Amino acid sequence: MTEELTERAGTAWRHANIGRLLNNAVRRFEARVLEVMSEKGHTEARIAHISLTRNLDIAGTRLTELARRASMSKQAMGELVDQCANLGLVDRTEDPSDRRARLIVFTPTGIEWLEAFRTAVDIAEAEMRAELGETAMNAIVAGLTGYGARFATLDL
Repeated sequence: MTEELTERAGTAWRHANIGRLLNNAVRRFEARVLEVMSEKGHTEARIAHISLTRNLDIAGTRLTELARRASMSKQAMGELVDQCANLGLVDRTEDPSDRRARLIVFTPTGIEWLEAFRTAVDIAEAEMRAELGETAMNAIVAGLTGYGARFATLDL
C-alpha cells in the first residue's frame, strides 16, 4: 500500500514548484549577503537575525510589531532580540509613547552593521543582476513586487 501511495503522490512536484524555487533563490541570496558581510569583518550575525534587523525601524519598534512583521511568535522574536542584544546590535529602551512598553532600537554598532548589510545586499543584487541579465531581473522585481504586495509587512 505504501508503495502505491508513493507512486500515486509522486515527488518531483515537491522539488520543482515555484515555492521551492523562490525559497532556494532566497537562501542563495541571503547566504551571499552574509558571505559579503563576513568578508567585510561582520561575522556576528546569522540568517535568523535578518528577520529582526530587516523589520526593525531606525526609530525603534515594539517586539510585538517585529514578530508580526516577521510572521513569528513573540517568544521566537524575543530570542532573536536577546541574541542581537548580546551581539551589541540592538538594545531595549523605554517607549516614549507608553512607559510600560519597550522599544527595540539599533545601537550605534547596530547602525554600522545595518550600513554594511545594505552594502552587502547591493553587492549580492548586482551579482544576481549580472548573472540573470537586466531584462530577467527587471521582470523578476516587477513580478514579485506585484505578487507579494498585499503581504508586505512594513508600513512605508
